[in-house]
Amino acid sequence: FLEAFESLLRFAENRTSSLFETAYRPMAKEAAEPVKELFTDISLYILGADTTVESAVLRFFDSLFPLVYSRLINPGITDLSEDYTECLRLTRQDINPFGHYSKNMVTELSKSLWASRMLSQALSLGIEVINTTEHAALTKECSKALVKMQYCPHCQGLTLIRPCVGYCLNVMRGCLASVSELDAQWREYISTLEYLTNEMAASHDLEIALTGIRNSINEAILHAQLNGPQLSATVDKVCGQPKQQEGNLSSDDIVPVKEATEIQTFVMAHASLNNKRREFINYMKRSRTFYASIAERLCDGDLVMRDSSTCWNGEDVV
Repeated sequence: FLEAFESLLRFAENRTSSLFETAYRPMAKEAAEPVKELFTDISLYILGADTTVESAVLRFFDSLFPLVYSRLINPGITDLSEDYTECLRLTRQDINPFGHYSKNMVTELSKSLWASRMLSQALSLGIEVINTTEHAALTKECSKALVKMQYCPHCQGLTLIRPCVGYCLNVMRGCLASVSELDAQWREYISTLEYLTNEMAASHDLEIALTGIRNSINEAILHAQLNGPQLSATVDKVCGQPKQQEGNLSSDDIVPVKEATEIQTFVMAHASLNNKRREFINYMKRSRTFYASIAERLCDGDLVMRDSSTCWNGEDVV
């Protein structure tokens, strides 16, 4: 699952980077780092880091505004000092140059990434539980009971006689009493996984949210460009007027308004992850009774005598 998450994130990051490389070339090189930071923050959030989707998205737009302002709205700016850049970052929070698109992006991502984060943490918890019970220590009483069940018949030369089913069940249930107490919690855990998996495949679809990042950023930039004169007037009052380069823009600085993109690969990745989810949750649902039936599982097969009229009951052959 984590590999699938990372694969989808990298795909969405590449699509977002290509937006700048094809539609906003004057700022593509400088925008690469903010884009990388955005998707790194998203990845860390999914993995359970102490951060929020809102802080990641707003930090991205804080870094994006100086680039949009100096490369697209006022492409003649030549002096983009650290102080002026920082002033633009702070001004972004006050004048909201990207309109409602930045807040919408926070809302859409928060829903889907929350479900992904919870599923990631739930899977980690499940692994921890399984690893703990896999190495559960046996009590002295349990060890004695296992030896008596498995080897006492050998003392009488009965090397081919195996334990009776009922006897095996009594011994195993006694040995695994503490483990079987996990049954109720394990059932609830499986239900939680099922709920989170369904949430991710429905209204909180991770793939849809990730593929929407590119479009949200594009709409946000277009909104800022359309309101360029008003933004420039406000920025000039707050940050002052930077140095301008005289002359016309070159053809390389002309920005196309929109670009149609092919997302077939992303759709295929989407279908693949959905199939993996279904397979995974169906497999987990079959293990719903694992801790309740662990004694029955251990007393099944070659350990006990099922198809014979004679077996060892702990005292004698019956």
